[in-house]
Amino acid sequence: MTELWRKTAREMVDLLAKGEVRPAEAVDAAAQRVEATNGAVNAMVTLCVERAQADAARMESAGHPETPGPGYLYGLPISIKDLNHVAGVRCTEGSPIYADRISAESDFLVQTLEANGAIVIGKSNTPEFGAGANTFNEVFGSTRNPWDTRMNCGGSSGGAAVNLATGQTWLATGSDLGGSLRIPGAFCSIVGFRPSPGRCPRGTSASLKLFDDMSVVGPMARNVGDVALMLDAMVGQHARDPISLPVPNEAFQTAARAATPPRRIGWSATMNIAPVVPEVAEICAAAAQTFTALGTKVEEACPDFSGATEMFHTLRGISFVAAHRAHMAEHREQLKPEVIWNYEHGAALSALDMAEAKQTRGRIHANMCSFFETYDLLVTPTVMTPPFPAEIRYLEEVEGVKFDNYVDWLMHTFVITPTGCPAVSLPCGFTKAGLPVGLQLVAPPRGEAALLSAAAAFEANCRLEWQTPIDPRVK
Repeated sequence: MTELWRKTAREMVDLLAKGEVRPAEAVDAAAQRVEATNGAVNAMVTLCVERAQADAARMESAGHPETPGPGYLYGLPISIKDLNHVAGVRCTEGSPIYADRISAESDFLVQTLEANGAIVIGKSNTPEFGAGANTFNEVFGSTRNPWDTRMNCGGSSGGAAVNLATGQTWLATGSDLGGSLRIPGAFCSIVGFRPSPGRCPRGTSASLKLFDDMSVVGPMARNVGDVALMLDAMVGQHARDPISLPVPNEAFQTAARAATPPRRIGWSATMNIAPVVPEVAEICAAAAQTFTALGTKVEEACPDFSGATEMFHTLRGISFVAAHRAHMAEHREQLKPEVIWNYEHGAALSALDMAEAKQTRGRIHANMCSFFETYDLLVTPTVMTPPFPAEIRYLEEVEGVKFDNYVDWLMHTFVITPTGCPAVSLPCGFTKAGLPVGLQLVAPPRGEAALLSAAAAFEANCRLEWQTPIDPRVK
């Protein structure tokens, strides 16, 4: 039982379904692995082992459901990002404002996962309110990259990615507005999957952001098959989430198992808007070319993303005003500078700015749809740079291009967000310094099944010598 952390999520679910491992044993194995590794990486910031063991005891007493769905997890322990509520468990959102808050009810995604046999063992670290792609905050401190603990693990789902990379859990939830599922996936050499808006229900009964179609919740895992399993466990329509979608007719695991390569893909290192560190571009270009061994035609091609960065900043700014008016009025002194900047940027926008952003969004969505009439996937680097020292809050310059804000170095992911297209970051190699690099695959709207199938084909064709989980590499 001491080596259960090395198994894939699907292997664990199979053992749990057969009764060869009990849920309580799985909880113990996860808790032991957290104890062994968390001191080096600071990824699991709130443990709820007693709650998890109580859930395990109830599941063992009740037995398996007669007709479990394709995403039923049979008592597998998972982590929940600390932006999301778990009833009876501390939820700080990485902010001193909520340092001592205990959640009264669970988010819809937690309710859905627990109904599908998941057991929550703890909360993963996040930057304050999920703002930024370096996972640190004033409540818990910095989460470290397990490949080199001096480095940034990405964000904002950085704690979740490190949970997975170190074997603390087999599956983890994350969320994604500007790339927060995909970026830590790339920086930690795991799979981060951004589903279509509405695919996974979000929020609580008290949430005021339920019509937001930019931020999504989604699955993270160590491989594509496990991500598909967790996506099957997360999907479903919820009456209180107005954009949530019904469970699809075919399980996403079926698509992943098919591992069907795309016929034709468009590859772009820069997307005609973004600087890229040459070593990252070379690693990702080589990874994209491996599709040719599967019979895929690989061409240099990209939709027109002109105006996308300005559009995203406007839409993000509006969301920050909606989310943080009370925080700014009552707790401004406790907010980190990046949150304040983003709020003030949004508050200064005019109606004309908002109208321009909506028109640009519509044009870029049309560009994407036209692109996908020719190509099955858009393939790019996930991030323009490898992981960098954790003490650097964000990058102000890459390859001679200067940024005037804390998010522009993430443009490979955030320009995809407003299109509504599903996207995944896959491990694709390492720099000469031994740091992970991720490849982003983007599919047409609502194209999760085809995306998972193509991702599985890519994964099977790669020699994944960098497979996780690993022991943290303290340097």
